[in-house]
Amino acid sequence: MNTSVGGWWLFSRFAKDFTPKLITSLRQGYSWDFLQKDAFAGLSVAIVAFPLAMALAVASGTTPDRGIATAIIGGFIIAALGGSRTQIGGPAAAFAVVIFNVIQNHGYDGLLLATFMGGIFLVIAGFARLGSIIKYVPYSVIIGFTAGLALVIFTSQLRDFFGLPIENLPTEFAARWQVYWHNSWNLDWQTMTVAMVSLLGIIIIRKKYPRIPVLLFVVCSSSLCVWFFQLDITTIGSKFGDIPASLPYPQIPTWSFEKIISVLPAALTIAFLAGIESLLCAVIADSMTGDHHRSNAELIGQGVANMVVPFFGGIPVTATFARTATNIKAGAQTPIAGIMHAIFVLIFMTFFAKLAGYIPLATLAAILVMVSWDMSDLNKFIRLLKSADSERIVLLATFGLTVLTDLTIAIQAGIIISSFFFVQRMSRLTRITTPDDEDNQAPQPSDLPESVKIYHVRGPIFFGAASRIKSVLDRQGKGSTQEIYILNLKHMPLIDATGVHILTHFIEKCHRQGTTVIISGLNPQPAHTLLRMESRDIVPINRQTKTLDQAIRLSHTLLNAVEDSQPTIEVEIA
Repeated sequence: MNTSVGGWWLFSRFAKDFTPKLITSLRQGYSWDFLQKDAFAGLSVAIVAFPLAMALAVASGTTPDRGIATAIIGGFIIAALGGSRTQIGGPAAAFAVVIFNVIQNHGYDGLLLATFMGGIFLVIAGFARLGSIIKYVPYSVIIGFTAGLALVIFTSQLRDFFGLPIENLPTEFAARWQVYWHNSWNLDWQTMTVAMVSLLGIIIIRKKYPRIPVLLFVVCSSSLCVWFFQLDITTIGSKFGDIPASLPYPQIPTWSFEKIISVLPAALTIAFLAGIESLLCAVIADSMTGDHHRSNAELIGQGVANMVVPFFGGIPVTATFARTATNIKAGAQTPIAGIMHAIFVLIFMTFFAKLAGYIPLATLAAILVMVSWDMSDLNKFIRLLKSADSERIVLLATFGLTVLTDLTIAIQAGIIISSFFFVQRMSRLTRITTPDDEDNQAPQPSDLPESVKIYHVRGPIFFGAASRIKSVLDRQGKGSTQEIYILNLKHMPLIDATGVHILTHFIEKCHRQGTTVIISGLNPQPAHTLLRMESRDIVPINRQTKTLDQAIRLSHTLLNAVEDSQPTIEVEIA
C-alpha cells in the first residue's frame, strides 16, 4: 500500500512538472471575465507582434511572411504547451544574427533543419529536467552577448535606415562598416527622413502616450505618407512582392544526413538561445505577476514549437520579453491570451496582407534600431563595467566575440572564462592549517602529546586547489613511527577525483614511513566519493572518528596502549 502511494506521488510530481500552464489554468476555472481580459491582451500583443514579426524576419535575411507564420504557429504552440501563464512566443531579435549566418552558409533548407533539430534538443532538455540551466549561465555572459547582439542588429539595419545602395551586405562586422564607409556619400534623403521620423515617433509616443500602440501607429503613418506623397523608397511590396493572405500548407523539407551533421552546431545554438531567452523571460514575467512558471514544461513547449514551425516555412521561435510584458500590462490572465494573440495575427494577415506591402523598410529598420537599443541593457552593461575585474573581463570578452566572431564561440568562451575565475576564487577558499604554520598556526590542545599533530582542512579539495594543497601536504609527512597525524576534515564539504588522489597519496606516504593517520569529521559527500573510488579503506574504520575530540582521545589511546592489546575507539561515521 505504501509502495503504491509512493509510486502515485512520484508520478503526480513528475506529471506536474511537465503539465502545461494552460491545462492548470482551465482546471482552476475559466470565466467570461477571464476570456474578455485575455482577448483584449491578445489583441494588444498582436498589434505589436504583427509589424515586429515582419521586421525581425527581414533583419534575419528572409521574407516578412515567414516571420508572420512564425508568430502565428509558434505563438500558438508556446501558449498552449508552455509552462508560463503569460509568455508570448514569436521571432526574436536574438535569433537574427544566427538565422542570417545559417542561411548564408547552409541555405534556407539548412535553417529549417537546424530549427527542427533545435526543437528536438529543447524537448530532450525539458524531459531531462534541465530547466534550471539558467542558474548556471553567468549574468555577465548574458549581458555581454545580449549587448553584442544588439550592436550587430543595429549595424545590420543601417543600409535600410539610410537607404544605402548596397546589394550584398557582408556578414562580418568590420567588413560591414567598411562597406558603409565607402557608400556613406550615397545617402537617400527620402529614406533617411522616413526612418528618422519613424524613430522619433517611436521614442516620443512611448514616452508621452504609452497607451497608443506605437508600432502599429508608426507603421500605418509611414505607409500612408509613402503612398500619399508617392515617395520613391523601398517598401515590403517593392522588395519582396505581395505578402500571402494565408498560412502556407505544411511541407516536409528534404534533408540529408550530411546536412544534419553540418547544421548541428547551429541547431545547438538555436536550442541554447531559445531556452535561455524563454526561461529568462519566464523569470521576469513571474516577478511581474507573482506566478511561478514550470521551467521544464516551458522548454518542452518551446521545443515542440520549433519542431513544428519549419514545416510552415517559419524561422526559430522563442518567448520574448517585449511582447510578454505587453501581454501582462494588458491584463492577461491565462495562456489563452497567447493563443488569442496568434489568432489575431492570423486575422491581420488575412485582411491586411495587401496593405502591408506599402510598409517602408526604413520604418522597419527604425523599429529594429529601437529594439536593439532596448536589447543592449546599457545601464546594466555600465554597472558590470564597474564591478570586479573578473566580471569585466567576462563581459567584454563575450561582447567582443559576439560582435567580431560567432555567437556560439562567444557564449562558450564566456562560460569557460567565468568557470576559470570561479575555480580560482574557490581555490583561494581552500587551505590546510598545519602545526608548522608561522602566520596561522593550527590550534593544538594543551594536553596534546608532542608526537600528535592536527591538520585542519578548510574548504573543498578539488582540481582547482590541487597544486597548492599538494605542495602543503608534500612538506608534511616526514614524521617518525611514534607520530600520529589527525586530519580534521569537518570543514571540507567536497572532494573530487583529483582531491582523492592527493589525499590518498599523502596517507600512503605516511603509512610507508610508519606514521599513523586518523581521519576526523568526514562529511557525507567526501565519504561517498572515497567509497566509490575504493579509497575509503586507505584509513581503517577504527582510525576514523566523528569529532575532533574523539580523534584526540584515540591518539592518546594509541600512544599509551600495549602493542599486543592495543585498544581502539570505533565511532560510527555520520
